[in-house]
Amino acid sequence: MSSPSKRREMDLMKLMMSDYKVEMLNDGMQEFYVHFHGPNESPYHGGVWRVRVELPDAYPYKSPSICFVNKIYHPNVDEMSGSVCLDVINQTWSPMFDLVNVFEVFLPQLLLYPNPSDPLNGEAAALLMQDRAAFEQKVKEYCEKYAKPEDIGAALEEKSSDEEMSEVEYDDSSEEAVVGQADP
Repeated sequence: MSSPSKRREMDLMKLMMSDYKVEMLNDGMQEFYVHFHGPNESPYHGGVWRVRVELPDAYPYKSPSICFVNKIYHPNVDEMSGSVCLDVINQTWSPMFDLVNVFEVFLPQLLLYPNPSDPLNGEAAALLMQDRAAFEQKVKEYCEKYAKPEDIGAALEEKSSDEEMSEVEYDDSSEEAVVGQADP
């Protein structure tokens, strides 16, 4: 790649062309939301999370910052802030990885194989270690309460103007003024 900005643009386009819904936060390419579905064969299946991604100036040489916007019950995700304790992203990131890897490999692996020995949510870690069935039930309750697909849609209507977020060139106050209107 000739420059980090070209790589950022290419990775973001690759993510947008995959099956993920991506909402740009501003006219730059450094902050955006991605809709992430819980992996099959896990208690998170059926849940949909809005994940905030921030790309540092040094991306892809420095890892993206990942944060769940709606609540998720997981030992390695801070319940209040949504911050992710993901060793692969935070410590072993390599420029060989891209944004699609984050959503197709890293986050599904995190949800499928939580690490209770390095928790950001001590309660979830303790419950997972003491009673896996009770942990999985609580995960399902959180999915039902905070991660229903229709909840993500409602949050979108409050925050943004639906489909083509990449073409929005307004500041936040202007953007809120056009929410829900179909005018071009």
